[in-house]
Amino acid sequence: MPDNPDKPPGPLAGVTVLDLTTMLAGPYATLLLAGLGARVIKIENPNSPDPARGNSLFLGRDGVSATPEHDDDLSLAILDRGRNKEAVTLNLKHPEAHAIFMDLVRRADVVVENFSPGVTGRLGIDYARCREVNPKIVYTSISGFGPDADPTRNKAVDIVIQAMSGLMMASGAEGEPPVRVGIPIGDQAAPLFATIGTLAAVLRARATGQGQQVDVSLLGTMSALVAAEPFEMERRLGHATRSGNVLARLAPSGVFPTADGHIAISAPKDVFAAGLFRAMGRPELIQDERFSSRAARVRNHAVLHEMVGAWTGAMDAGAAAALLTECGVPNGPVRDPADAVRDPGLLARGETARLEHPVYGAVEDVVAGGLPIRMSDAFTGFDRPAVTLGASNGDVYRGLLGYGQDELERLAREGVI
Repeated sequence: MPDNPDKPPGPLAGVTVLDLTTMLAGPYATLLLAGLGARVIKIENPNSPDPARGNSLFLGRDGVSATPEHDDDLSLAILDRGRNKEAVTLNLKHPEAHAIFMDLVRRADVVVENFSPGVTGRLGIDYARCREVNPKIVYTSISGFGPDADPTRNKAVDIVIQAMSGLMMASGAEGEPPVRVGIPIGDQAAPLFATIGTLAAVLRARATGQGQQVDVSLLGTMSALVAAEPFEMERRLGHATRSGNVLARLAPSGVFPTADGHIAISAPKDVFAAGLFRAMGRPELIQDERFSSRAARVRNHAVLHEMVGAWTGAMDAGAAAALLTECGVPNGPVRDPADAVRDPGLLARGETARLEHPVYGAVEDVVAGGLPIRMSDAFTGFDRPAVTLGASNGDVYRGLLGYGQDELERLAREGVI
């Protein structure tokens, strides 16, 4: 992913972000900012860097491995979340580190952190202290349960957030055990809101000269998304809120078996339902009083979905899709993740992207998320691979802060950086 000097600047060009985050939720937020053109400086303790650097799997000169085979193998997690970022080391527990960090804050627009509540205060790098040296700083905090959560509470991890938010009881069928969503949706949704909040605060800071703290929690984000569906009201009316692979209130709508897989169909509108009945070779169902209106289809969703499943089950997914598309019915095959992320259209648009090792390049076909935001007059996306721990110390400490080489060598020798 070589840098292209002819590409237009990103929409956040000129915005400097100090990235204190680790694992997934925080680094994903700063990855989005980097993909939009911000200068993101990832700050890690040289003695205990981001634990994601140790996450299996790894990529190196010999391809992908479950454990690191060479000193320069890098985890796929870091290769993904470190794209378009600089990486510096700074031991924030060292007495000299505070002044260095504040030098960075003076030159930054944004700080993003996802420490446990109280840690930034103990380190002397909380919002109040950062605001003293830079009143315009936007300080984004991503936490599991919010800043006022009980400090003795367990750490927030995605599976816990899915459980506590109600999400696990929103999928599956009535009477079945809770269902975990197969991607870390809690860790991925919160960064979206954190990014939105950060951008709004940056705009406000530019207009007023005053920054502010942005506070986003994983549990709050996931619960807000779950609350977007009226589960409680549905249950009060006696409707099943866990309907498996079909959605009764949008009938006919669901995932149905085919002879070689599954297909998703959604035809709640009259015109779509009529198209489905024509595709099924059952045009008479358009006038059938059980299915002639949306309300009737909802009342009779069970028999309707059984009929659709029997029809799709007798043919290949491709054949069903062709008929449905010809009749104007929204549909799509259920794809394996490996196939889905390699959709040529997604790769061409940068909505998914192949990962590269900073030294060896694309030694194996590894696809990660891209930036699914396209702009007409600005570059968005990832065109620089992740770098190794501390690889940007010179660029940042010498280039941005103006420290001399002798000073850098002393700081490294004494364990500050």
